[in-house]
Amino acid sequence: MAYIFKWRIEKVILLPFGGLTVFEEDINRPLKEEALILLFGPLFQIILTYFFRYDEVFVNYSKILLIFNLLPIYPLDGSKILNIILNMFLSFKKSHLITMYISFLFIVIVFVKYDFNLFLLLILSFIFIRVILEIKRHNNIFNRFLLERYMKDFHFKKYKVIKGVDVNKMKRDYNHVFYNGKRYITEREILQKRFDFHRKTW
Repeated sequence: MAYIFKWRIEKVILLPFGGLTVFEEDINRPLKEEALILLFGPLFQIILTYFFRYDEVFVNYSKILLIFNLLPIYPLDGSKILNIILNMFLSFKKSHLITMYISFLFIVIVFVKYDFNLFLLLILSFIFIRVILEIKRHNNIFNRFLLERYMKDFHFKKYKVIKGVDVNKMKRDYNHVFYNGKRYITEREILQKRFDFHRKTW
């Protein structure tokens, strides 16, 4: 599916809980594309499980893997699906932070709910570190989201009017118009002011 949408794949990491595909792609690619790419991962696993349905060990392992992968914990597919849903209603910045907080919550739930074993501890430790690093990168990720909008010519069908000039309210899949109480300001003007330090303020 990533190949169909011409997403650039940087690498595929094989982990105990499945494969992790790292894309070298714009954050502002359409949500619909990202959703389809994510959904085809679990779908392929379901199809694979069906073909090996007579192998009880494989089927049980595959079911556990599928359920675990769909948990809303970063960087599992479940967290990415959750993030897409949040982005449909909330700003990019809020969606990213909420996804990380929910990831923390579910790490605690999994740790408390299931019996302690070394394998689970290793997996949760790896995931916990990934969540911490993602939170530390939050501002850089948000700035990259904005910089892409400034540097590249994205065309979205939907428009959103934002009261004030708060870029924190910007959403994926939307063009934005800002109203500062006196006049309407384009998204490009706002971002130009943010990234071009030689430009005068309003």
